[in-house]
Amino acid sequence: MSFPVFQPEALAVIMLLLLTVAIMIGFPTAFTLMSLGIIFGFLGFGFLVFDLLVLRAFFVMRNDALIAVPVFLFMGYVIERAGILDRLFGAIQMLMGPLPGSLAIATLITGTLFATATGIVGASVTLLGLLALPAMLKRGYNVEFAAGAVTASGTLGILIPPSVLLILYGFVAGVSVPRLYAAAFIPGFTLAGLYFIFILIRAWRNPSLGPPLPKEERNIPLPRMLRELAVGMFPIIALILAVLGVIFLGVATPTEAASMGALAGLLLAAAHRRLNLKMLQESVFLTIRAAAVVGWLILGSSLFAGVFARLGGSQLIGDFVLGLGLNVFWFFWLVQLVIFVLGWPLEWTEITIIFMPLFLPLLDAYKIDLVFFGVMAAVNQQTSFLSPPVAMSAFYLKNVAPKHVTLNQIFRGMYPYLALQITAMIILYIFPDLALALPRLLYGDNK
Repeated sequence: MSFPVFQPEALAVIMLLLLTVAIMIGFPTAFTLMSLGIIFGFLGFGFLVFDLLVLRAFFVMRNDALIAVPVFLFMGYVIERAGILDRLFGAIQMLMGPLPGSLAIATLITGTLFATATGIVGASVTLLGLLALPAMLKRGYNVEFAAGAVTASGTLGILIPPSVLLILYGFVAGVSVPRLYAAAFIPGFTLAGLYFIFILIRAWRNPSLGPPLPKEERNIPLPRMLRELAVGMFPIIALILAVLGVIFLGVATPTEAASMGALAGLLLAAAHRRLNLKMLQESVFLTIRAAAVVGWLILGSSLFAGVFARLGGSQLIGDFVLGLGLNVFWFFWLVQLVIFVLGWPLEWTEITIIFMPLFLPLLDAYKIDLVFFGVMAAVNQQTSFLSPPVAMSAFYLKNVAPKHVTLNQIFRGMYPYLALQITAMIILYIFPDLALALPRLLYGDNK
């Protein structure tokens, strides 16, 4: 039974407009997707929508790649509570002490390594805000300079493997997650390198922004420094190399590697004497909560996308964009601009799961590599953490920052890194082999 009051394409357009309005108002995204999918599916093709709901649910539940999401989340939360970050920050702080902006550089390196081990942006920014921001402010760092280093460093987990975003993109685009991880590896560290150069040059030109550590704090015996570096850095670097190494070499799937990483995280927590029942309960609870949010989003968006496509919405968008007559360059950057603008009010999960599938059918028409597009979109979606009005990194930091640190100061500190993220996108577009060379070397050409 169907109700042909509207043409199917008109229903698809109304459906998409209502989704946009509902998200902007603040309705729960997952249930908005499901309710719109069921209502408009019923209006478009009757009771068949309930069969589609069941099929989509089984399709999501049977996807092996998605199993890695909760396991990587659990690994991240365990490592977050294992007491590794403070030892790591202290070791890098000793090493970088003589440099101008040394604490900001230590924050960046710590955030990069922590992002590689966890991939959880909220946890990275929060922990760096508790650990590094007070240390920088105590030593006379400029508030905006310090806040920018913390917020930018914490966002790297969205791009550098084991990124949950890339797992979700791999699911919606049907792309190999190990190939995406290999493609994101060099761009992720390139972006971290841009941050490093910016901090170093800015602190060198204006030492009052981030003075080097006092001599008495740098006067550390070499044996002690080497011991702290070994204890602080070796375990987490070994964990990173083990998890990513077995993925890149094809020894284990992402899910198997995440399981191994979670076990290693538990062992690290035990070595730091942080492993207890309360810590495990908190890690499991946070994992279930985060994974449930992602799971409901995926199920809701899968139903929404199925109904939208069956009503002819995807074809309508495709015909409209192709009718514009854009060449590959302008189409590519138009899509990136849309993703960038969507990042102002929305989080990366909503962009990846809801809106990214709308563009994917067009990539084939323009012969754009799905792996390259996914990595570029991941760099782009990092901007959503640093661009107001949502800018979640700013709010994560504000929640743990001293009271005298204002939200406007945090925003002003983030803006240069937002410009660096856009610069990284331009560099990646000019030199696509930064993303494609490593997966080509490891897995051959992407056919």
